[in-house]
Amino acid sequence: MNDERIVRLYWDRDEGAISATAEKYGKYCAAIAQNIIGVREDAEECVNDTYLRAWNSMPPHKPQVLSAFLGKITRNLAFDRYKRRAAYKRGGGEMSAVLDELSELISDTEELEDALYEKELISAINVFLGTLSPDKRCIFVRRYWYADSVSDIAVRLGKKEGAVSMMLGRLRRQLRDYLIERGFSV
Repeated sequence: MNDERIVRLYWDRDEGAISATAEKYGKYCAAIAQNIIGVREDAEECVNDTYLRAWNSMPPHKPQVLSAFLGKITRNLAFDRYKRRAAYKRGGGEMSAVLDELSELISDTEELEDALYEKELISAINVFLGTLSPDKRCIFVRRYWYADSVSDIAVRLGKKEGAVSMMLGRLRRQLRDYLIERGFSV
């Protein structure tokens, strides 16, 4: 079923919207939640919460890109659950590693969380991403938005893990320099 039809089901308050969403985007949402949380049961709950949040959001929202809409909901729910469950302790999913890698940009993970939600920083990061080649942008987004492991990214793009790790390190340094040039303290 296409996205437009699924959104129409939500707007018509047809419960078939949930099953259509689960069929088309269930694995996608589960992968996002699993990468962040690292606990299958919690990831499944996040996916179910995603369907509920989508149900409650449509109407009034009418997403242009349903996958991005659902992915953002899932990511936010998973990150909230991760914070509550893990309290930034090591282990469980890729989010700890992702936060550790990004911590060199902003000194404290709590500051990082706050800063990532600030409009100006998000805008600056988006502009930075626009300057990257599609390959580099994909690697950056897969790691820092979807919290994919380095090995998963390497397999997806047919690269060696070491090459992906090195590219991520360079991209973090480039982003750091870019943010400093624009007046952000890192």
